[in-house]
Amino acid sequence: MDAPENSLIPVEFLAKIRSNFPSDFFTTEPDELRSFGRDWTRVYEPKPSAVVFPRTTDEVSRFMKLCSQFAIRVVPSGGRTGLAGGAVSSAGEIVLSLVRMRSIGEVDPLALTLRVQAGAVTQSVHEKCAPLGLTWPVDFASKGSSQIGGNIATNAGGVKVIRYGLTRNWVLGLQVVTMNGDILELNGALEKNNTGIDLRQLFIGSEGVLGVITEATLKLTHLAENLDVFFFGLQDFNSVLNLFREVRRSPFQISAFECLTEACLLAVRENRNVPSPFQQSYPAYVLLELERSPDSTRDIWEPWLSALFEKNLVLDGTWAQSAREARELWVLREGISESLSKLGFVHKNDIALPIANLGPFIEDFEHTFASRHAELKVYLFGHIGDGNLHVNTLMPPHWDRLQFEKTCEQADLDLFHLVQKYQGSVSAEHGIGLLKKKALHFSRTPEEIQCMRAIKRTFDPQGLLNPGKIFD
Repeated sequence: MDAPENSLIPVEFLAKIRSNFPSDFFTTEPDELRSFGRDWTRVYEPKPSAVVFPRTTDEVSRFMKLCSQFAIRVVPSGGRTGLAGGAVSSAGEIVLSLVRMRSIGEVDPLALTLRVQAGAVTQSVHEKCAPLGLTWPVDFASKGSSQIGGNIATNAGGVKVIRYGLTRNWVLGLQVVTMNGDILELNGALEKNNTGIDLRQLFIGSEGVLGVITEATLKLTHLAENLDVFFFGLQDFNSVLNLFREVRRSPFQISAFECLTEACLLAVRENRNVPSPFQQSYPAYVLLELERSPDSTRDIWEPWLSALFEKNLVLDGTWAQSAREARELWVLREGISESLSKLGFVHKNDIALPIANLGPFIEDFEHTFASRHAELKVYLFGHIGDGNLHVNTLMPPHWDRLQFEKTCEQADLDLFHLVQKYQGSVSAEHGIGLLKKKALHFSRTPEEIQCMRAIKRTFDPQGLLNPGKIFD
């Protein structure tokens, strides 16, 4: 085990790693450095000095204590599915990967809880709970790769936020290791604990800048069994909002309300080689998932669906008649990001608006981009039920990367000014990381940022943990 050339790792530090940890704990193998030094952002060149693979919280604690002693910078790493550069190591840090900490305990059917290590894959947790009719209701397209620790560190959203809320609603307790090696047990499996500041909530959504989450007690709920999936074609984005108002007024439980444009649908059809659900195309589409009560039948939807067409709220529609058809409709929404990445380099934005401001924001957005950035092709999709829009731009084939990035930089400024105007957030789901640091002030006041810096200094006074993320 040797440090790579130009490494920032002291020889004495390496000697202590050799004598105090397993032989496979530490690696400087180039392929591993490239793989674990980056996330899905694909913007930053990975340049870690090494990667470590702990199996237990004790190993994480002893490693962090050692790093504090030698002032070694550390980047926590989960499934690396984030899109803000939050898990990137680009300046010689050591990556602390939780990939080997995948233990999943037994479901407590009375308390409806589950204890897991932070490296447990989201989909594996779902599969553990499903036979008991239970689920951890945090769900998104990357669930097959994302890890629980990363979900918690970014307070992940996903497609079911309208029904269940964000990740923080489904975490009862955390085990966290601070930069100096202290192990914090926060809240355990308590439903109620009113004993001062809830430190657990500080770490949820903190992007790994305060501590490394090593275990979590997850709160579970019953798996919805009676779900029906619909896919509608609509006239424009305003029609999407009108349909959402109608669904909100209905007596039905909304499980998901997703929208996408025709450009997004075409990208998925091209990449996945799947047919369109309709014989003609429409400017906008909505995927709607509704939950029926256990004693109801599918017939309850028919009068309501007929009224949607009579009121001209939708132009076309299809209704999944089986679980297979439902999965095929979900592919049209969940396959967008992957499909765009196959078409070329994609510039991504992940914004959120108050639901009441979505209409005027979209009108302003469309006018601004048509008049100032007509050369950019925008792919718009997202979770209308929670105000989260994904604004993706595909680099034109005849452009060079530098030209595209400069154009997107100006377009981003216009976008973020609009987000600020309508009291929104420049990052809805993926955090700030490295990518959105310059835009943080559009959503947070100087006083808020000062408070965040003070909290960071309390837990990490040397600034060694996930350095450069959120703020410098």
